[in-house]
Amino acid sequence: MIGIKPKIKLTYADYRETSDDERYELLDGELSMTPAPNIAHQHVGMKLGTRLDTFVEEGDRGMVFSAPTDVALSDTDIVQPDLLFISREREHILTRANIRGAPDLIVEIRSDSTAERDGTLKRALYAEHGVQEYWLADPEAMTITVLLLGEDGFAEVATYQKGQTLTSPTLPGFSVNLDELFRPCP
Repeated sequence: MIGIKPKIKLTYADYRETSDDERYELLDGELSMTPAPNIAHQHVGMKLGTRLDTFVEEGDRGMVFSAPTDVALSDTDIVQPDLLFISREREHILTRANIRGAPDLIVEIRSDSTAERDGTLKRALYAEHGVQEYWLADPEAMTITVLLLGEDGFAEVATYQKGQTLTSPTLPGFSVNLDELFRPCP
């Protein structure tokens, strides 16, 4: 059609040329910048990341990473989840530059700027690429929703709230009381 410009899809090589001073993701070939998370987001990320990392390290179960860590799901889908876990059995997807393939577990922590994308586009993308477990943490609501991959995509296992103890189907033995993670922030 005359007058309509075709959509240009960027690749991982294009993505690698972006500035180190910003947090970018490449989703279906479209580059998007994510603003810095708020204080509540950062607090939950630090607490949960520390708890996950300690559990994984103590049992020699694999590795935990936090953003910004590039996860190349495909050449046109590069994400930086807030937290992620790679099991010892799947460490072959680790490279010096990034993670090439689906992590076993991904955690996204809700921010106003990313909430819709995390719950729709990324949810579908993670399911399509085989992420086994996906957590959506909401610091405002003080909840974490645990989703497990099934034949038809992700199915909700449970939504945990303050005062409850979260467990993980992917990490048997892991648990965390949400009172440890959530506290009111300004």
